[in-house]
Amino acid sequence: MKPLPQSIQKLYPFAHHYLEVEGGRLHYLDEGEGDREAVLMLHGNPTWSFFYRNLVLGLSDSFRCFAPDHIGCGLSDKPQDYPYRLINHIENVLKLVESLQLDRFHLVVHDWGGPIGFGLATRMPEKILSLTVLNTAAFLAGVMPLSLQVCRVPLLGDILVRGLNLFARPALTMATAQPLPQDVKAGYLFPYDSWRNRVATLRFVQDIPMNQSHPSYPVLRNIQVNLKKLKDKPMLLCWGLQDFVFTEKFLHEWTRRFPQAEVHRFPKAGHYLLEDAGEETIPSIREFLKHQSRAES
Repeated sequence: MKPLPQSIQKLYPFAHHYLEVEGGRLHYLDEGEGDREAVLMLHGNPTWSFFYRNLVLGLSDSFRCFAPDHIGCGLSDKPQDYPYRLINHIENVLKLVESLQLDRFHLVVHDWGGPIGFGLATRMPEKILSLTVLNTAAFLAGVMPLSLQVCRVPLLGDILVRGLNLFARPALTMATAQPLPQDVKAGYLFPYDSWRNRVATLRFVQDIPMNQSHPSYPVLRNIQVNLKKLKDKPMLLCWGLQDFVFTEKFLHEWTRRFPQAEVHRFPKAGHYLLEDAGEETIPSIREFLKHQSRAES
């Protein structure tokens, strides 16, 4: 991966760390003092740890913040013959947690970070201090917007997503309710600048399990079944109500499964919640995490 342009480095002023996992080198952020409580942030598609840059800056004075780029994403390696299945991403994050020797940690998830993070959390509920959920799901949905369906059509999807970049680029306007500054747009697109580098962008779309014959269906179903292991964990739900994929229907499903959750709705925010409503969302997350820290002490 080529060096970050100075304009992006100003927005993303972090040291780079790498771990060898299945598929190659996994890039991750490690910001904050080592003896503080850990916060693990998992991104979705087509974003990368850049999505959490302001949250890391807002928390790293009080917490130790980790934010990996899934294999194929961000500054991580982008192998062309990798499976890119949900189980692969879960195993990679598990290896990261083990390598960092995280005994207990707070979990923050968005988009594909939801099933990946809850896949991790349901395996090790004893390590989870709290759960912060941003416009995502970790259960079988049964519905998919037409725009995503088109991207899954064989050959056509390759042309649209990998060839013409008609997933990451349209997301810059479709996933937000407010226009993004040009340097922020450049930051989101930076890792996905070629056919080869957009391989995971397509594979994530293809890996959405819509029926029982899909390889990731039993994995997601198992996560759904085991969500009950986390029923007593403190949870914060922050939701952009203008999300056309993870609509309020998904929020209702979360509150049904976790009625104790603290819920913050943001009517003027879309899928990229931390972009549209970061000035409101980040203080809410910070206060929630600090409250859990006080409750633990």
